[in-house]
Amino acid sequence: MKELRFSTSIQSDKETVWATLWDDKTFRQWASIIDPGTYMVGELKEGNEVQFISSENGYGVTSLVEACIVYEFVLLRHSADTQDTGLEKREKQWTGGKEWYTLKESDGVTELSVGFEVPDELREYFEEHYPVALARVKALAEATS
Repeated sequence: MKELRFSTSIQSDKETVWATLWDDKTFRQWASIIDPGTYMVGELKEGNEVQFISSENGYGVTSLVEACIVYEFVLLRHSADTQDTGLEKREKQWTGGKEWYTLKESDGVTELSVGFEVPDELREYFEEHYPVALARVKALAEATS
């Protein structure tokens, strides 16, 4: 797997940025840029499992929330690749990979940093699409502020 990192400065407080990242309505808006129809199942709480699933193809990933400091940091460890809307396991393309989000606020501006491990064959796709998804997070959060 290849590690990728992205960041953006958002003219908004970290609470608004966090809500934009993880509230269902806005999560779907930015995550669908990466994988159309993506939604999250489960509660983002340390020790919980959450699933990220595409409503278009039913593929997804189950992830363990290894660390979660609300409004500041979340670390996910992808524990299983799934299909059939998360009900069945599939090839282990993402299994074992990590994904993390860090939010740091200063003077009403939040720096959002994202890092994740991506399968080698998907590196170019994510290098192209993830900056667009982060631009959507930025636009959504700033529109709320």
